Amino acid sequence: MVLSVLPPSLSRLALWASVVILIVCTLKLLSLLFRRQKLARAMDSFPGPPTHWLFGHALEVQQLGSLDKVVSWSQQFPYAHPLWLGQFIGFLNIYEPDYAKAVYSRGDPKAPDVYDFFLQWIGKGLLVLDGPKWFQHRKLLTPGFHYDVLKPYVDLFAQSTHVMLDKWEKKARENKSFDIFCDVGHMALDTLMKCTFGKGDSGLGHRDSTYYLAVSELTLLMQQRIESFQYHNDFIYWCTPHGRRFLRACKIAHDHTDRVIRQRKAALQDEKEQKRIQQRKHLDFLDILLGARDESGIKLSDADLRAEVDTFMFEGHDTTTSGISWFLYCMALYPEHQHAQSEEKAIGWSKVHGLRTSIARDDLAKMTYLTMCIKECFRLYPPVPQVYRQLNKPVTFVDGRSLPAGFRRCLGSLVSLHIYALHRNSAVWPDPEVFDPLRFSPENSTGRHPFAFMPFSAGPRNCIGQQFAMNEMKVVTALCLLRFEFSLDHSKLPIKIPQLILRSKNGIHLHLKPLGSGK
Repeated sequence: MVLSVLPPSLSRLALWASVVILIVCTLKLLSLLFRRQKLARAMDSFPGPPTHWLFGHALEVQQLGSLDKVVSWSQQFPYAHPLWLGQFIGFLNIYEPDYAKAVYSRGDPKAPDVYDFFLQWIGKGLLVLDGPKWFQHRKLLTPGFHYDVLKPYVDLFAQSTHVMLDKWEKKARENKSFDIFCDVGHMALDTLMKCTFGKGDSGLGHRDSTYYLAVSELTLLMQQRIESFQYHNDFIYWCTPHGRRFLRACKIAHDHTDRVIRQRKAALQDEKEQKRIQQRKHLDFLDILLGARDESGIKLSDADLRAEVDTFMFEGHDTTTSGISWFLYCMALYPEHQHAQSEEKAIGWSKVHGLRTSIARDDLAKMTYLTMCIKECFRLYPPVPQVYRQLNKPVTFVDGRSLPAGFRRCLGSLVSLHIYALHRNSAVWPDPEVFDPLRFSPENSTGRHPFAFMPFSAGPRNCIGQQFAMNEMKVVTALCLLRFEFSLDHSKLPIKIPQLILRSKNGIHLHLKPLGSGK
């Protein structure tokens, strides 16, 4: 009907365009069907739960109880099972230590189907790099996370924590529960900005609220994109209001980081400034990156510097927020372990300076029971509940079953390690739902499979910042327990949802009672 009212030449053009579009769509569909068949054949030897004819397991995975659903599947299908999100995105979901070792001890790259969404913001930093460049960056950055280098950050952790705790003192006077997650997130991001850009040295640093808001918005928008299947296509996403907001926030974050890098590099040309930096009590993350060089004396380019800074900001604040929030929830849920730490406090991991309770750098090693509690919380509530790998070569598992090398794009990552289910594997952890910090005492840890506990992943691509994260967790949680007693609000219990991090759909609401040992 439409073609009949067009001039003959335009009618023929429209007809040919329609034919071309139909052919392209048909070829794309055939390609997807071929790849889907190939992937399904690769996972034939792994039985799994029944799939919906259209959605696969997507409906069950998107439900609020999806974490516990996967745990029930792990009991039904030992080692691993296929997981399909729709008909064309599928991967092998693993949750057994020997299976995890077979993949995560090798250093396969991160799955592009998930992690490529991050590129617009964080660029090609350590999180998404692969091959020789990943190895070079890892080698250059490793000295920056040495224990002695991280020690001076303790004071910065404490500064930001006290600001949050002072705010909580006021809220606690209202005798009502409140959601701690947002406040912990602000504190963690403020801390990370101080550790990354320094305090006042750049003239921008942690006081730049525009950058602060941009990072917060980018984190939320990225999570939203991953959850919304229609946003997985780049062209569609960049045409939406959310996509345009994401690009604007990226520009703000990139402009800030580029500006600080330029100013810091210009300052390094001045001899007085160089001496001043050397005399500082600690180097911030950007100082460390600017000084990093390989055996040939080659430094990171400006693009690499920005990528690593943005990666550190992305990875460092949200995971810590999740870890601290769920830890305080565990202390409220299991008050006997909250009170059991009073003896540890008494032997000296707290010192009073004026009206404030503080943590000395040497106190970190004394926090043995607190450390065990943190690890047990990581076991039950891992900040990153699931990580993905793209196999770059075939793998054979301990039971003889195998997978070929992974497929790029279209079909999702080939292997997912479900850390949440791994940490609740009853074959590895007796009474896995019981909160028992003594699992991590030296005598009970001996002989445990090295891939049974993986809150920071494992193998060559494990989290380079895990010591940084543990130090921050110890300082923040110790100061929290010195200032408050935490208890549950039974009318607002958290509802676990797996996103980029493990969070609660309705927040984490706790009652706080000041102990009078702080201010």
